[in-house]
Amino acid sequence: MDLVLKYFPNLTADQINKFKGLESLYQDWNLKINVVSRKDIDELYLRHVLHSLGIAKVIQFTDGTRILDVGTGGGFPGIPLAIMFPHCQFHLVDSIGKKLKVVDEVVEGLGLTNVKTTHSRVEEIVGTYDFIVSRAVAAMPTFVHWVKGKIDKQQRHELKNGILYLKGGDLTEELKDYRTTTIYNLTDYFKEDFFDTKKVVHLPLKQRL
Repeated sequence: MDLVLKYFPNLTADQINKFKGLESLYQDWNLKINVVSRKDIDELYLRHVLHSLGIAKVIQFTDGTRILDVGTGGGFPGIPLAIMFPHCQFHLVDSIGKKLKVVDEVVEGLGLTNVKTTHSRVEEIVGTYDFIVSRAVAAMPTFVHWVKGKIDKQQRHELKNGILYLKGGDLTEELKDYRTTTIYNLTDYFKEDFFDTKKVVHLPLKQRL
């Protein structure tokens, strides 16, 4: 939790309480339904919470922004971002139902009212969103195909609507066909060694691909 406060010192009391509550909720539910590895549970705030909040260093979502989290797994990056941006709407989607069971319990335990979940493949989701976030669930070409037609054309931010993707390693080959991408190195924001190769990739998308 100290890590979150280190990089986000202006949190409200409610946000601090919610971020603090994550640890016990995940530890409890992970014993019943394993969604986070043992090592990662011990370093929850570094490997999951702060990593997810890398997106909050790249963009400050304005109130009313609609965000789709694809392949949310145990609720990342969606839940930390939902705490950070309480006046935005988050839709967390995963094709594995037991993972969403944990997400639902964490959302309820925290009293988050700006999160909904759907057990589904993203291709079956109807509607459009300002941004689509994810943590490296597929190579970018595959991911772009999955989310085709799901970006809203109305712009709310200086950063154009599209994908905000948490990825690591050398992305040269994967992104070679996407000339409009911007890569943000998380080492520019966070000093821990864990972030040495971690990035946020922004790929603007129009409503019709």
